Amino acid sequence: MGTDDIVVGLDIGSGKVCTVIGELGENDQIEIIGISTAPSLGIRKGV
Repeated sequence: MGTDDIVVGLDIGSGKVCTVIGELGENDQIEIIGISTAPSLGIRKGV
């Protein structure tokens, strides 16, 4: 596995932050190797 074989999705919302981590496998299919969510304190004035 090289460094180009890992893909990450990140969703930063006002209520929670979600991540998904996958590994690029055969036939360019993605195997999910990690999922996580965490509460967020929210975003105010774009920050």
